[in-house]
Amino acid sequence: MTRPVVGIIGNSYEINDRYPAHAGGTINSAAVAEVAGCVPLIIPSDPRFVSVAELMEVCDGFLLTGGRPNIHPEEYGETPTEAHGAFDRARDAISLPLVRACVARGQPFLGICRGFQEVNVAMGGALHPEIRDLPGRDNHRMPPEGTMEEQFALRHKVRFQPGGVFHRLMGAEEVMTNTLHGQGVIAAGRDIVIDGWAHDGTPEALYVRGAPGFTLSVQWHPEWNAANDPVSRPLFAAFGDAVRDWATKTGTPLRQMA
Repeated sequence: MTRPVVGIIGNSYEINDRYPAHAGGTINSAAVAEVAGCVPLIIPSDPRFVSVAELMEVCDGFLLTGGRPNIHPEEYGETPTEAHGAFDRARDAISLPLVRACVARGQPFLGICRGFQEVNVAMGGALHPEIRDLPGRDNHRMPPEGTMEEQFALRHKVRFQPGGVFHRLMGAEEVMTNTLHGQGVIAAGRDIVIDGWAHDGTPEALYVRGAPGFTLSVQWHPEWNAANDPVSRPLFAAFGDAVRDWATKTGTPLRQMA
């Protein structure tokens, strides 16, 4: 039986500071393949090469990954400043309309870090460029030094809405997560339900109210150690189930030929 396909929204890089490339972290592909049980397909997120409509026909679901470039603040009505960091307008041009189209169609996606922020912005929400500058907030950024294990280590608790979607999925009202982000949600978009918060009040988990498909998104990085982490595994497993449900319901020409 052919596994359903998850499009992994890639990021733009320069290899050796000169060769442009699209890429996605290996741990994203591993989480999709080994935990969600789907085929990972890295997407060149640039509207010059592919359209949202084409992506939605080729892929059964989408993983909106993290990435160093931030969403351009013009997408939520603000003027860019030095604090907003680097941008990837080509990814904005794919991911934001893709989110809206998937919400409307019921096609599943899972948002991670920047992807979490993309879901909020796509639905009309806003971001703060540096969460640690807000009163009472902690520094949520990746530690600048250390091994990968140290940088992705569990660093703070996330509290879910009692009886909410994430509480039911995780079987716990509070879990431990890593944290590797600078920006954060400051205003929720339309139909965005904030369903989990860090101990300092920073939004960490959300979904789209009334959407017919899977829209769960998190500010942390569950792709790290996804096969073994008790928080990451149920999230990716549920995402995989949603993608399989979508593939079974819709089918594709390739799948019908298999």
